[in-house]
Amino acid sequence: MTRPGPSGPKPSGRKYSGVAPEERVRQRRAAILESALEQYGTTGYAAASIKQICRGAGVTERYFYESFSNQEFCLTALYDNLAEAMRAETNTALEQADPDLDALTAAGLEAFIHYLTSDPRRARVVLIEVVGVSPNMEQRRHRVLRDFVDTVMAIWATESPRSLTRGQRLTATALVGGVNHLLVDWLMDGCHDDPADLVTVCVDLFAAARAHWNTTTSSS
Repeated sequence: MTRPGPSGPKPSGRKYSGVAPEERVRQRRAAILESALEQYGTTGYAAASIKQICRGAGVTERYFYESFSNQEFCLTALYDNLAEAMRAETNTALEQADPDLDALTAAGLEAFIHYLTSDPRRARVVLIEVVGVSPNMEQRRHRVLRDFVDTVMAIWATESPRSLTRGQRLTATALVGGVNHLLVDWLMDGCHDDPADLVTVCVDLFAAARAHWNTTTSSS
């Protein structure tokens, strides 16, 4: 079911218990998104209903439509929030790491992997539930992956005196896709592997790519 316009009813200008109407709307929206994370991250997007999400948020269904036209709008907002938080944690780790390529690579991968593995619900939404939902969601998902490829390229550029090649861009894309699928496999296999082992594998893959370039450059 879709209602016209994601904004829904206008909040009353009257304060309730000292809380401004705009803040009440924000609080209800946050509660709905938290409940959506639980529903989509456990039973899955296809199995979830607006009624279940509202029950978990402690609101009636009319308040769902106050913020979202339908479930896809809700999933989109949740995915955007998770992707932004994932990006922020990764960037913070990079800013705090030693200015060394190995240290930057390890810090970025550890932050990225930790964000998803510390709450498997996040991993399920980001890695599985958004896949194939709609062309718009696929574009969003692709853009997030490309953003992380850009981050990898920016890190590699700190050590390279020359412009990075198209081949290195393709390698970065393959590595980011590999990290993504490794996490999908971790999730689908019941989250049994230690996330630290996942980080080690990914760091080794990035180091192997770097060693290959150094060898190629030295021989050319």
